[in-house]
Amino acid sequence: MNAPTRGNRKLAKLLDRASEDPQMRGWWHMAQVNANRLGMSDHSWIHVNIVVNIGMRLLRLLVRKGVEPAMVADHGMRDHDAEVVVAAGALFHDTGMSIHRTDHEAYSLFLAADKLPVLLDGVYEEPQRSIVIAEAMNAIIGHRRRGEPYTLEAGVVRVADALDLAEGRSRVPFEERRPNIHSLSAAAIDGVTISAGREEKAVRIEIAMNNSSGLFQVDELLATKLRGTPLEEHVEVIARIEAEHEKRLVPVFRI
Repeated sequence: MNAPTRGNRKLAKLLDRASEDPQMRGWWHMAQVNANRLGMSDHSWIHVNIVVNIGMRLLRLLVRKGVEPAMVADHGMRDHDAEVVVAAGALFHDTGMSIHRTDHEAYSLFLAADKLPVLLDGVYEEPQRSIVIAEAMNAIIGHRRRGEPYTLEAGVVRVADALDLAEGRSRVPFEERRPNIHSLSAAAIDGVTISAGREEKAVRIEIAMNNSSGLFQVDELLATKLRGTPLEEHVEVIARIEAEHEKRLVPVFRI
């Protein structure tokens, strides 16, 4: 995993151990195999790495604005520990896809329950290690459609997963199968920029589109993941088409 640790040794240790773990690599590989079988977009280690990086970006912007993570507010620990929770949640959020798509979030939990104690061995002592693992598992299960994440960290993982939208990231179904609103709207996203918010907002997310169909991705997928999370009041999302004319994605559609 390649992510900026910014002096967080606990985070660096977790990422290094996860990257070097052959079982983790096997799960990420199988997650992509099953994604390919279903004609879905990327669920490999590349997606995982992107979600880890987006998660770090979101969390650090929130903390910079004074938003307090649960690891600090509820457990008296540090912002660095919140980063570990977000990274752990991101690392495992789709490992259950190695088993089956349906209820994959729940399958991810029992894989994480076995592996996280190993990855965090020597990084935390008890009871802090169990606290970190429990919060990471809340983030894992919280990324499902009606996951109801309880914490800022869990909300970050949920939204970070939905923000893997940049150009080319969701094009496989559009190019290989009959176009539908999911694949068409994914192809309409050119890029995502995450920056510090303006005025009272901590985070500003700007989505560049080449076609109005991209609004489906923004409203149906991203907004659904954002609404009801502890992030909602701190994040501003702006989607726009910069070009004068929209890109023609589907010349003809036949049923």
